[in-house]
Amino acid sequence: MRAIVIREFGGRDRLELADIPRPKLLPDGVRIRILAAGVNPVDWKTREGRQDPRFPHVFPVVLGWDAAGVVEEVGPAAVGFAPGDEVFAYCRKHFIGEGTYAEEIVLPADFVAAKPTALSFADAAAVPLAAQTAYQVLVERLQIQAGETVLVHAAAGGVGHFAVQIAAALGAKPIGTASEANHEFLRELGAVECIDYRSGDLPEHVDCALDTIGGETLERTLRIAGRTCSIVQPMAGEGRSYHYVRPDGRQLATLAELVDEGKLRPHVQEAFPLEQTARAHELLEEGHVRGKLVLTLD
Repeated sequence: MRAIVIREFGGRDRLELADIPRPKLLPDGVRIRILAAGVNPVDWKTREGRQDPRFPHVFPVVLGWDAAGVVEEVGPAAVGFAPGDEVFAYCRKHFIGEGTYAEEIVLPADFVAAKPTALSFADAAAVPLAAQTAYQVLVERLQIQAGETVLVHAAAGGVGHFAVQIAAALGAKPIGTASEANHEFLRELGAVECIDYRSGDLPEHVDCALDTIGGETLERTLRIAGRTCSIVQPMAGEGRSYHYVRPDGRQLATLAELVDEGKLRPHVQEAFPLEQTARAHELLEEGHVRGKLVLTLD
């Protein structure tokens, strides 16, 4: 099958279009023919070797953790899916090697959910990792309540633009930091207040905050937020937490319901064919993507 692989850590020049063997079908797995794959900042960081302390890597590594496609085959221990089902999934395994920049992937069935009917495959592929990150932080870590103020850093980005919408859907009051050019976009998503990150200003107090930046921004946030969760910088203490998103098919099904109810929508800035993966990485590394980027394989 066709896939984008890396044979060693490094820059975008390490990305290679190759023909590799199909992944083996697990007894409790589903084989998905991938029609679109999300591209996330963690992908280029993985390419550079930054995930090496956390995960074993099996080279040649296929990058990518987001996929939308069609079930082709179901293992004998898998339940809930059949060939022909349209699905999407956050595809992180316990090792890095069999990713989603490829024509197929095999996953445990409990990572997978039915694709939202309201979305194309390209839009659906933008959802899993980023939206589940936002949902797990807001619901599990911060335990936000209706009426609370929620500060979301980099609110126009992948995780951020989902966090604004999820917070609003739960009855909270999201406040987003972003460039001024993105403020109207954030208001359309449900932000009650927008802050230009270049100004350095923050509210005097918020009930909770989702940190996507770390460093000085996190330190300043800790001084004004009752509860803070970071997805980039580990920390401990009362009201402070760090979160690394996990796959959860049932939770992804909940997010699909929010999509089909019109309460959650991905914003895809641009879609690229598999052969242009390096260009997608270049844009992500520049750090100004609104919403998400995806690769298409259909």
